[in-house]
Amino acid sequence: MERPEREPGAAYADASEGAVDDVLDRPLPEGVRRRVVALTAESFGALTITELPPPLRQYARFTPTRRAKFAGNAMAAALESDAVFRQRIAGKLREAQPELAAALEDGTPPAAADPLDVAAAAYVLRPEGWVKLVAAAGEEAQRARAERAGEEAERELARLREELAQVRGEARGDVERVRADLDAARKENESLQRKLRSALSDVKRGEAAVRKADAALEAARSQGATEKALADSELRRLKARIAEAESALEASRRAAREGRSVEDMRVRLLLDTVLDAAQGLRRELALPPASIHPADTVEAVAPGRMTPKDIATRALSEMDPALLDQLLALPQAHLVVDGYNVTKTGYPTMPLDKQRLRLLGGLAVLAAQTGAEMTCVFDGAELAAPVLLAPPRGVRVLFSKPGVTADELIRQLVRAEPPGRPVVVVSTDREVADGVAKAGARPVASALLLKRLART
Repeated sequence: MERPEREPGAAYADASEGAVDDVLDRPLPEGVRRRVVALTAESFGALTITELPPPLRQYARFTPTRRAKFAGNAMAAALESDAVFRQRIAGKLREAQPELAAALEDGTPPAAADPLDVAAAAYVLRPEGWVKLVAAAGEEAQRARAERAGEEAERELARLREELAQVRGEARGDVERVRADLDAARKENESLQRKLRSALSDVKRGEAAVRKADAALEAARSQGATEKALADSELRRLKARIAEAESALEASRRAAREGRSVEDMRVRLLLDTVLDAAQGLRRELALPPASIHPADTVEAVAPGRMTPKDIATRALSEMDPALLDQLLALPQAHLVVDGYNVTKTGYPTMPLDKQRLRLLGGLAVLAAQTGAEMTCVFDGAELAAPVLLAPPRGVRVLFSKPGVTADELIRQLVRAEPPGRPVVVVSTDREVADGVAKAGARPVASALLLKRLART
């Protein structure tokens, strides 16, 4: 039967109508899904960058094999959700396999074609009745797998039966040999028992003589062992006392060095914080050096001055980026960022290395603007090799050790700070936020930092 001529784009319209009429009510069979991904990967290279959906543009230069391996899920999702992209792939399929495409659109798929190829093409072209073709291909693949499994099971059963017969024959021969060996062993055992009884009588006479010599030797050994044990005990006691003294001396020296260095650093940092806080408070209050008089201490509202009600209206919401600016404006402020918690909140679809670079770039700009100390912590438990990363200026980058989570590393950083220093922790993890809040830090949500970085 001759097919009527179609206007350009009519095939896309038919496919769209079929997609509306037919809906696949179950997951795509695995065999059909692999063929769909392979078919899309082959047609992928014929499209321009602008014709590709944004999530797939990063795979445009991949080979079809690598494209199917790394972008399989993304291509399958785009085919299902993006009708324009599916129609473009369908157009490339019609150009590559015109006979199969024409047969499917006429409703007469070729009988000699592979059912999985027919189902994959029908899923992309979406002709009338494509859902039945996909379901039939899945059932055909399942039936083929069942037949192969049955044939393999029958072959395995036949092989096991042959092995069982062989083992039984060998077992019967082994039983006969064992019986013959057992009879020979019994006769040899009787002869050996007779010889053993004769040898035992000779041994008993020799043992009596040996016992006398052993008694004298044992007495001498006992006396020597007693003297040696006393000497060894005294030597061990002296060595233990020397080791304890050396260990105590080294521990006291190390404790003195570490305690002095850590405490000096903490005291100096706390002193700088107090001094900067006093200077900031003086600037904030705009106090004159020596122009205060007793009358100035009387509470009143001067013309043009703010009242307590006016000051209350300056409170900021928890998601206002200006709140983060106020916190970082505190003297000696330290911003600790839960890296992957922020990146997976703001841009989860990017690769991990791109997530890190984007976050660290924003933190570098923020550090330059505020002058605050910044530490970004990433979870290093799943790293197969060291990360080659040059930390940006003004940002400290840390990865947790094996067996230590990033959350625990953040809590260690907070505990290392002296009491009174303003520490701000960025994380949406409730457990992290509660833990650092108990340690005296100020937790803020990851979305707040993302909003602030969007302004830089």
